[in-house]
Amino acid sequence: MRKVPLRRDKTCLNCNYSVKERYCPNCGQENTESRKSFHHIFGHFFKDFTHYDNAFWRTIYNLLFKPAALSKAYMSGKRLYYLNPIRLYIFISFITFFIISVFPNETAEIKIALNKKTTEESHFPSIDSLHIEARGIDGLTKMGVISQESNDSIKKLLKETNEINSKGIINLGYKDIDELDSLQKSGAKNIKLNSIKNYFLKKWLTVEEEHTEKEIFTKFSESFSHNFPKVLFIYMPIFALILWVFNNKKKYYYFDHAIFTLHYFSFLLIMILVLFFIDKLKPLLNTSPVLGWVHFGLKTLGILFMFYYFFPAHRLFYKDKFFLSFVKSASVYVINLLVFNVILVLFSLFTYLSLE
Repeated sequence: MRKVPLRRDKTCLNCNYSVKERYCPNCGQENTESRKSFHHIFGHFFKDFTHYDNAFWRTIYNLLFKPAALSKAYMSGKRLYYLNPIRLYIFISFITFFIISVFPNETAEIKIALNKKTTEESHFPSIDSLHIEARGIDGLTKMGVISQESNDSIKKLLKETNEINSKGIINLGYKDIDELDSLQKSGAKNIKLNSIKNYFLKKWLTVEEEHTEKEIFTKFSESFSHNFPKVLFIYMPIFALILWVFNNKKKYYYFDHAIFTLHYFSFLLIMILVLFFIDKLKPLLNTSPVLGWVHFGLKTLGILFMFYYFFPAHRLFYKDKFFLSFVKSASVYVINLLVFNVILVLFSLFTYLSLE
């Protein structure tokens, strides 16, 4: 790439330091004009990308196929040959969740298409074309559109649905906020709630009163998906803390466990993305029984590899004997699963109560 001519003014635009050569000896900025041509910007971007690309693919290869190799290399001082662990995690996290979010929900699209096709193929008269008295279930039965047996089943189903909807998504024992407030003010002492329970119940009932079940499901799914990467990032220090509890505290600092955690979570995100793409191939691979088994085998191998990877990575990084390493890693794995599930439940509850 052709070098851009230097500025005549030898004062650095970034730090006002005197620049005798091309680059400022104080901050390292190139002493060129701040306004660049598109050709220069594109060339600079391509140069930076190819440099980043080499380190990136080298890092990804070692991360996937050489458990703990990146963490050991980083701790030994080799920090320019591979990507920085934090940069690596942020980049992979962004790519993974961005790709998952932009892919269409094929299941929903198939359902919509099938519903549309069914509607188009139906030749029943429209509701608007019927008389008022014939628009109900009984009217459709008289016209022969549905049988009497279906009539009874539909009425029973509607009755049960109305009973469920009147109680909300979960029956908390209160019809609405007014009933809760009334019991809190004038109810017996043994049925009154403490301030914490009253707060959460009121929030829960408020969400159910202000939204339909469909709105709750849609908003909850969107909010949960949007904030889940943050939960994962916040959980990593806890994961590192559990590693710190189970390993030699004189030999390994918390920083060491944090580096191992960053690399392990980066691996998990890559595998989640791989499994996501495998799942997207399902409609193509299910065209024949053999390809269907290939899809099932690939997905199973991916899940097993995710589970297995932690054990050799833990043993190679912490250099314990096989049996001791297995006991430690299994304990760390189980404890983290339990803790993460608790955090996930709390996060789901917080997400639900925060719906607007």
